[in-house]
Amino acid sequence: MPAVTRGAPLDRVMRPIHEWVWADNDRRVRKLLTFADVETDGGRDILRAAEMTPDPLLRRLYLEHAIDELHHGDLFRERGAALFRARQRARRVMLSGNPLPGGHGLDDLRIDGQPDRTLLAFLHVAEKAAARRFALYRELVDDDPQTRVIFEEILRDEVFHMNYTYKQLTRIAPGDYRRHVWHARARRLWNRYLRVAAAFTAVFGGVALTVMYFVLLPPFAWLAKRSQRREQSGWMPLPRARQDASQRSQY
Repeated sequence: MPAVTRGAPLDRVMRPIHEWVWADNDRRVRKLLTFADVETDGGRDILRAAEMTPDPLLRRLYLEHAIDELHHGDLFRERGAALFRARQRARRVMLSGNPLPGGHGLDDLRIDGQPDRTLLAFLHVAEKAAARRFALYRELVDDDPQTRVIFEEILRDEVFHMNYTYKQLTRIAPGDYRRHVWHARARRLWNRYLRVAAAFTAVFGGVALTVMYFVLLPPFAWLAKRSQRREQSGWMPLPRARQDASQRSQY
């Protein structure tokens, strides 16, 4: 399988948005620290896979993969911390905001109960997507040589992960490895759809509540104030019938 040198077609279409994200130092730090968490969590999950697999070759490859992921997490965390410290000296406030998801996708990884063929297919799809995304990010950080070097190193590892998972999948499932790959892609697309749907629902709910607050609530507030003006102020005498009833009952 050839090395990945370009981003995915969708990422190239969204390149202006990616450029906008990486152009800001605060967003750059936030992305790097997010990558660090994702890579570290993925490394722990793959370590769990190495413990559970009965295949000795896959156990060794999973261990190498997990070590790479944990190393990537350290690289991203150290670089993000260095940029953050440099940014703190210039400005105290760090802007939040991360309109794009991370590049790896191992946050969707589930180990327990998954056979090796399913896990390998998922890892192959995730690593291929990560390699394409990191190839694009490598181009977007030309103004930061140290960060570019990190992406180049990680990109080489991602290509190796992408290749070994595909090769091992063809070894343990020679008859239906393509089906497993397509199933992993469909699952990844479904997870993306759920994330987009959840984000859209949150935005739509916020807009709907804002409209209700500024459009529907004022008439009810006006009617309440109008009704309040009709009420008499101070103590009001009770009718005779209610006075007699109150003397016969504690309520």
